[in-house]
Amino acid sequence: MGHQKAQKFRREGLIQLLSFCAFLWLICVPALGQDAIQQQQQRLNSSDVEERRDAVMRLGAMRREAASRAVLPALQDAAPIVRATAAKAILSLGSDASAGYLLPLLNDKDEFVRRETAYALGHTKSRTATAALSERLLIDKEAGVRAAAAVALGEIADEAAVVPLVQTLSSTKKANPFVLRAAAVALGKIKSRAGTAALIATLSNETLPSDVRREAARSLGLIGDPSAAPALKAASISEDPFLADIAFEALKKLNRG
Repeated sequence: MGHQKAQKFRREGLIQLLSFCAFLWLICVPALGQDAIQQQQQRLNSSDVEERRDAVMRLGAMRREAASRAVLPALQDAAPIVRATAAKAILSLGSDASAGYLLPLLNDKDEFVRRETAYALGHTKSRTATAALSERLLIDKEAGVRAAAAVALGEIADEAAVVPLVQTLSSTKKANPFVLRAAAVALGKIKSRAGTAALIATLSNETLPSDVRREAARSLGLIGDPSAAPALKAASISEDPFLADIAFEALKKLNRG
């Protein structure tokens, strides 16, 4: 009996100790986190570009709203690499808030900054970015930025982006294959039947690179519009085995639907 009481006493003591440790953790961790934020925030004033970039990366890695807020001045940094790094480091501010701070950077003079900003806007999934990303997709001079905009529009999955994405796929101008592929993938993620006709035309166009046609086939399967069946059947016997397999799988999805 005395042994059981001793065990009970030890358990209660251990529980009290753990509770006290948890209490200390709750008090100390936020303070330590704030100290870490302030330490990196001070580094943002360094004259060394690499140190500022590293500080931005470390703040972003904390995944805390306070840390992302500390990064905001870096969006205006003189060095493009710092601005570009800051684009993803502010995402802990939340979807629409992050998008609001990022949108002006889509007009940055530096291609790398615009591209990274577009990708970051995709991560926000905020539909407030749809119009600006659509504009970048259609008018930006750099293919890398246009492709990033298409990728972001697919991540946001706003049906309002279907028209510019279709316009990109249907353009008579010689388009960058990476941009076309990104547009095809984005239409599949949005899953609107309004994109079906452009994807069918892309799939059926044998002058286009195989990887672009493959993504068109994959997206047609995701959309599930029965009108795509003839084009997918034709592609399922393509000499390109990868395209044939993707078209066959897409066709099965249509049949199941």
